[in-house]
Amino acid sequence: MSKKKVGFVTLVTITIAIIITLFYEFDLFGVSPSVMMGVRWLSALVLVVNALTRRNLTTWILTCLILGVFVGLDFPDLAIAMHPLSQGFIKLVKTIVGPILFATLVFGIAGHSDLKSVGRMAWKSMLYFFCATTCAIFIGLVVINITKAGVGVDIEHMPHEELPTTSAVTDADQKVLDHISESVHGIYKFNAFIRDTFPENIVKSVYENKVLQIVIFGVLFGIGLAMVNEKKRKPLVDFTESLAEAMFKFTNLVMLFAPIGVGAAMAYTVGHLGVDILKNLFMLLMSLYIALVAFLLLVLFPVALYLKVPVKQFINAIKEPVSIAFATTSSDAALPKAMENMEKFGVPRKIVSFVIPTGYSFNLDGTSLYLSLASIFVAQAAGIDLSIGQQLLIAFTLMITSKGVAAVPRASLIVLIATADQFGLPTFVIAAILGIDELMDMARTSVNVIGNCLATVVVAKWEGEFDETAAQNPNFLEEGE
Repeated sequence: MSKKKVGFVTLVTITIAIIITLFYEFDLFGVSPSVMMGVRWLSALVLVVNALTRRNLTTWILTCLILGVFVGLDFPDLAIAMHPLSQGFIKLVKTIVGPILFATLVFGIAGHSDLKSVGRMAWKSMLYFFCATTCAIFIGLVVINITKAGVGVDIEHMPHEELPTTSAVTDADQKVLDHISESVHGIYKFNAFIRDTFPENIVKSVYENKVLQIVIFGVLFGIGLAMVNEKKRKPLVDFTESLAEAMFKFTNLVMLFAPIGVGAAMAYTVGHLGVDILKNLFMLLMSLYIALVAFLLLVLFPVALYLKVPVKQFINAIKEPVSIAFATTSSDAALPKAMENMEKFGVPRKIVSFVIPTGYSFNLDGTSLYLSLASIFVAQAAGIDLSIGQQLLIAFTLMITSKGVAAVPRASLIVLIATADQFGLPTFVIAAILGIDELMDMARTSVNVIGNCLATVVVAKWEGEFDETAAQNPNFLEEGE
């Protein structure tokens, strides 16, 4: 059967399955659970046949993502038992992050020996990051004030889990803070953040996956190497170029495991939390998704149109890393593929290798939006009426504290807890929303990846180094594979 016929059968099957699901959810025509289970697995069979026909990694990832939902619904214990597979996939991907960042940064800087362009790229990236995250934070504030999702929340019947014990402040820093005036706590914390961006030991930074520390070391090493004479510079430049190419090929091998890792991650999420959790905090969840869609349509899409970015090809370039980010709730898991695809899209390697990893600390659009929205939700749920001025103060605080949020699952909770403590908001409400945090993390992590991918194009256009020919090629993702 041809791809076209299989695609048509798949579309018809999924459409019928959605209609039957709606009948079941709204208790129409007496659809039984056993019938629903049959519909799910018939759809799964059709999706697998479709994936086998297309033989496309992205199709397999999306198919396994849906299969994971079905396993989580019908076999929750099996789904939870599959969690180690998703953890193994993320661990495997994280082995790529350190070497690929170091190699691409050093080659991008020392291979061209243009130190002025590095400085330009840095300030342009930071300016764009600041504008994008600021827009995200204010969109979050606007949406939560319109939906008022936290007003009238029945806290007693919300799911409760223990809060993470991790603190945004180390024990050593806390001892210092205990002995200095509260008026300078903010200054000390900001300076501590600057301190923690500098690597103490590059091997330790790679082991702990400290992306920003690896970036700082790579940039400084690249600048130092660029200052060395050509004869002594060339062997190291050639080595980093070879290492970068090898790591991109290594990424392609690791991504063959992505469908299994993604499917297991989704199965665990649904099996562990259940779909009924959506009903408990539906308004908060929908407020976040509405705000993220608004950010995409009102900020990122106009930026892409203004810069004449070929949107269709851009979507084609990011759909694979975004689907990985959505299922695993980890930006790190999507980083290697995002870097590779944006380079194929026409962004020079030196820009990709600087902007994306730096953006993982300074341009977390989805996380910034979530933090502003969740902070006001906590206040609304606790019956605390915040003035516009107080909300703006929270937004300003989040502009600073959201920078440097590690690109790992649930790290944003640490910042949310710290912000709630600072403004006297009850943390027990955060414990309540922790139950659906992973469902929200899927969306905000996906937006983080989209925002950082677009940022590479913005900087490349700004620098006049974007390859329009590569972007317009409809088959650019297949080249070199």
